[in-house]
Amino acid sequence: MTYIKPLLVILFCCPFLFTFSQTNDTFYLLKPDRVFDGEQMHEGWQVLVERNKIIAAGNNVSTPSNAKIIELRGCSLLPGLIEGHSHLFLHPYNETSWDDQVLKESDAERVARAVIHAKATLFAGFTTVRDLGTEGMGYNDVGLKQAIEKGIVPGPRMLCATKAIVATGSYGPKLKNEIDVLKGAAEADGEDDLIKEVRNQIGKGADVVKLYADYRWGVNKEAEPTFTEEELKKAVEVAGSSGRIVAVHATTVEGMRRAVAAGVTTIEHGDNGSPEIFELMKQKGIAYCPTLAATDAIAQYRGWRKGIEEEPESVKQKRESFAAALKAGVTICMGGDVGVFTHGDNAREMEMMVEYGMKPINVLKSATSVNADVFKINQHVGRIKAGLLADILVVNGDPSINIHDIRNTKLVMKDGVIYVQN
Repeated sequence: MTYIKPLLVILFCCPFLFTFSQTNDTFYLLKPDRVFDGEQMHEGWQVLVERNKIIAAGNNVSTPSNAKIIELRGCSLLPGLIEGHSHLFLHPYNETSWDDQVLKESDAERVARAVIHAKATLFAGFTTVRDLGTEGMGYNDVGLKQAIEKGIVPGPRMLCATKAIVATGSYGPKLKNEIDVLKGAAEADGEDDLIKEVRNQIGKGADVVKLYADYRWGVNKEAEPTFTEEELKKAVEVAGSSGRIVAVHATTVEGMRRAVAAGVTTIEHGDNGSPEIFELMKQKGIAYCPTLAATDAIAQYRGWRKGIEEEPESVKQKRESFAAALKAGVTICMGGDVGVFTHGDNAREMEMMVEYGMKPINVLKSATSVNADVFKINQHVGRIKAGLLADILVVNGDPSINIHDIRNTKLVMKDGVIYVQN
């Protein structure tokens, strides 16, 4: 009975598990009003899918007689969206604090939540996620990824960071000094220790290595750097030798500077980024994942009444840093730190990017081709292009004009399988 109950829970929560099977031996011809190919919008294009691949896209697509034609009038077709900063094992902090999620929720509960979060993410049109740390759940992201790949549960393609890496003493949860508790990430110090931890996480299934270049461990709990420049360089070297990219949490100018000097792939958050540091990121080809929605959500959890009260300093600073990044021409990834806010509401970040000054067409690029290029998955996803996987989102309206239309989900296809069709 111990094994039957979890299965019954899964079947109850996920009755769709057995409704999306298909032989993938047919053709689909998708006929929207327009197609965003990851770079630009094309009027009158059609897209032909065979099994799990896009085999043609354009104005005059030769169609096999046995193709299933799907008319999508008034709609825009896009590549499946790529969430650049997710935590599938977290849920909004106004529901349960981060400390309590890590310390008090059982592993079973957190896995169950992650399964539901994965479904919500996929059904919102985000067919790929870069999940940047399990926050106390070890390597369970790799297990979830494997379950999705096997078709046990529906969810997006996952790029896993497993535990993430922090300097000893910097990360939480923190209780009384005399009590050692489960940490939300793996602690490592010095080049030898970092080499071992990076390799260990890679061996356990990490697709991307994440480090914290700074954290709130200053004298007055303000953010201060954690790893030295040399430590970060060594971690980047070791990760890079295996073909992995490195994502770095950094909110201070000095933390960002050290990350840039180390040659990381992306900097996450960058709350206090200066024009000078963004110019340096541009020169070095380092991308920026701003996580605007997380800052906005946390401010509201702390009592800010958005639209009624003046913006708190954290939000104002985020606006300034994002504006500086735009002005410098830094490559900007779309990633909201979802998990801080509700999974499936990933589009909140895209809407805020437009609100903060980015053109809608460039936001669409960030969420598709740019993320695919930066994350080194562009040979598989991120564009509507012959030979790439059939990860496709169709929405009513035109999100290149009105970004809010990205929420008007009409069809979601991943790997040639239709999961949503309204």
